[in-house]
Amino acid sequence: MSIVIEMPKLSDTMSVGTVVKWHKSVGDQVANGDTLAEIETDKATMELENFDDGILLKILVSEGEEAPIGSPLAVVGEEGESVEVDTAKPESDSEKRSTQGSDPIEDDPKDVEESDEKVFQKENQTAAPTTEGNRILISPLAKKLAKENNLDISKIHGTGPSGRVVKRDILEVTGSLDNENDNFDAIETKVVENHSSRIDSSTGLLSSKSIKVSSMRSTIARRLTESKQNIPHFYLQKEIDAIPLKNSREAINQSIAEKTSLLTQGSNIGFSINDFILKACAETIKWHPEINSSWNETEIIYHPEVNLSFGVAIEGGLLTPVINGACKMTLSEISVRAKQLITKAREKKLQPNEMAGSTFTVTNLGMFGIDSFSGIINPPNAAILSVGSSKVKAVVDKNGQITTGETIILGLSCDHRLVDGAVAAKFFQTLANHLENPSTFLI
Repeated sequence: MSIVIEMPKLSDTMSVGTVVKWHKSVGDQVANGDTLAEIETDKATMELENFDDGILLKILVSEGEEAPIGSPLAVVGEEGESVEVDTAKPESDSEKRSTQGSDPIEDDPKDVEESDEKVFQKENQTAAPTTEGNRILISPLAKKLAKENNLDISKIHGTGPSGRVVKRDILEVTGSLDNENDNFDAIETKVVENHSSRIDSSTGLLSSKSIKVSSMRSTIARRLTESKQNIPHFYLQKEIDAIPLKNSREAINQSIAEKTSLLTQGSNIGFSINDFILKACAETIKWHPEINSSWNETEIIYHPEVNLSFGVAIEGGLLTPVINGACKMTLSEISVRAKQLITKAREKKLQPNEMAGSTFTVTNLGMFGIDSFSGIINPPNAAILSVGSSKVKAVVDKNGQITTGETIILGLSCDHRLVDGAVAAKFFQTLANHLENPSTFLI
């Protein structure tokens, strides 16, 4: 008996997934534990594992295409077995909202076998639209366009799945499709000609285009909008002396480099400023539990461990991997774990559990030359620390003399439901003391 492989729910916020790559082809032998495909969620790219032995009989979603959770992706069964799959895909939340109040959509009346070609590819030969009784399969948008143009849909040949009439079919009948293509070609040609003749102009990389919102971008937009709308933010800033922190880092890294016994074993450990900041935060939060709490409407939850998340910029968005139990880790352990998570984030290989359960977030834009900024709280955290770049400037030393110094501006965004100004200020004082005296949190 054939087994239908469905789109799994790979993260708590996932509603659709994109098939990035198929590792198996139709006709391949597959076994339990084999990786069938790579699926991109709103947070990462993850492997789709097979759980049944057999032959990959059919692939229903091509590479680069999206599919809602629970919709069929492929079929595994015995060689020569017939494939019967209900290809009707469950509606996503956005599709449900868009179709509320509209006419009901007619579903396919029976199981069908789709072509391996793209379902919207126009074929040379036409086929009559599929019907059940007096019902004609037609998408809601196509139905609307047909009504606006006073078209008899029973006479329109459908090129969608199972002969469904889709938007393209209506546009072909009205002639709008050719006009759209002609207009697009003319615009594209004009853009290319203008670009060629003005390659050295001041337009730079500017262009007119529209791109589809990715699952990751959509999730970022939703979560940050909810954060700003629902959480009463307040902001603090503090400038700290960066010289002791930089001197400690340089001394420790130099000491490690000189230990040839480690180097001959392939170790190349080196600490970044961000490693020190993460370690200082983990140590400081242990003594300010309000910073390590979450709001839950009827109760305030205090977390027993410090789970630090930090921002990693990747193409198309931002990921926030989590260092769990950072309060129990040494500087070396935090540094190693951070590097592992950064590598996995950039390769889009983070697992859901590696991005869940954070209690405090650190975001650092210092490497981009940003002096200072205020981050948006990452729910359900009570606060987020923003780290700017180090700047050489004139400072007053302990003897009252003006001298050359180096400072870093830290920003703290807090949830006022959980953290009062005085509590945040005390946390900031302790954190600044640790960073200006690194030996206090490295013991």
